[in-house]
Amino acid sequence: MRFRALLAVLLLSASACTSMKPSDAPQPGSDQFAIDSTVLAVYNVISGPAGRRDWDRFEALFAPGARLISTKRADGVVTANVMTPKEYADKAGVYFKDHGFFERPAHNSEERFGDIAHVFSTYESRHASSDDKPFARGINSFQLVRIGDDWKVLTIFWQEEDAAHPIPAAYLPAR
Repeated sequence: MRFRALLAVLLLSASACTSMKPSDAPQPGSDQFAIDSTVLAVYNVISGPAGRRDWDRFEALFAPGARLISTKRADGVVTANVMTPKEYADKAGVYFKDHGFFERPAHNSEERFGDIAHVFSTYESRHASSDDKPFARGINSFQLVRIGDDWKVLTIFWQEEDAAHPIPAAYLPAR
């Protein structure tokens, strides 16, 4: 009798554990969901066919004093172009007016402590959403800070992949 009771308890425990398996998707209301949503919102604002972007929405995603930093490598020398969100919008807006640009995350890696978060986001850029292959790939390094109930972007620092600096396997989607 004790054996059957023990077996019943074990079977019920096992079935309860499997039915409560956590999902890999972040849950609405969680920090991870809010951080992921903020990062995706940045991608969504800058992506689209030729034409205007919602730059007011773009600027609202950033913390006061935020910066966007692009890097370029020429002759072994790395240079950084530091911009405010407004400066980025002005510069990119000229290009986007006449050119389609679709950038999406291919893989994200997140670290968080208290009110700060870091997301290493491997991106793929296309001229049209239907393009089979990206014309560019690289890594956007997002630093975010919690301000009140919101996660805001403090910095986006990015570098495009090149032959000398391919994206490491750890930052590519699992195949």
